[in-house]
Amino acid sequence: MARDRTDLATLLQDASHGRFPDPDGEWHRIPLWRPGVEAIVAFTGHAYFAVADDVAERRIDELGADGFGGAHAPSVITALAGPGAWIDSLDLVLITRTPESGTGRLVERPDLVDHPRVRHAGRIRDDVHVLGYPEIDNPSLVTVARGLGGLPELGIQANEATDGAGLLREALATLPGDQLVVAGVAPGNARALRTFLRVGFEPVASVQVYCRAG
Repeated sequence: MARDRTDLATLLQDASHGRFPDPDGEWHRIPLWRPGVEAIVAFTGHAYFAVADDVAERRIDELGADGFGGAHAPSVITALAGPGAWIDSLDLVLITRTPESGTGRLVERPDLVDHPRVRHAGRIRDDVHVLGYPEIDNPSLVTVARGLGGLPELGIQANEATDGAGLLREALATLPGDQLVVAGVAPGNARALRTFLRVGFEPVASVQVYCRAG
């Protein structure tokens, strides 16, 4: 399959306006958005491979990749990632647009930078900021980073006493208005998924990110 002339950011921007790839069962190759981070992204009936240049298109075809679920076959990603790779969970890709205007009371929380969610974000995203409430005894946090496709990406960790939806709304209010924002949520994390949907995020695709050994 030929290399696509678009990139993931453009695909997600199009999806935010209701324009999706043709559900033809095909796959295309797209550029990496971060060195060392590779990914398989699937929309309805069409898949995209953001893989390094040493991976030949013929190799992806030989592994049985297609746009009808074959791209996310475990055998495909394990073969492409290779021995010793770190492979993230399969996530839903959720998108929303920030409100035209808003104010929030979240502040930078450098005391939370060692949280596992923050370390995870730092592994695969750039310019990670850790936000939380001013109350130092509240460990709930949001990571705001340059993530999928180079777009703003949010991650959330809310404790039992914190309204996760409220925390997300506060985080969106810290960003410029009418900006596309993405999030990746594991389908099995039903609590987080319900929270993102309640705030207005919409599912548009799936993604599995990996980093090869070394």
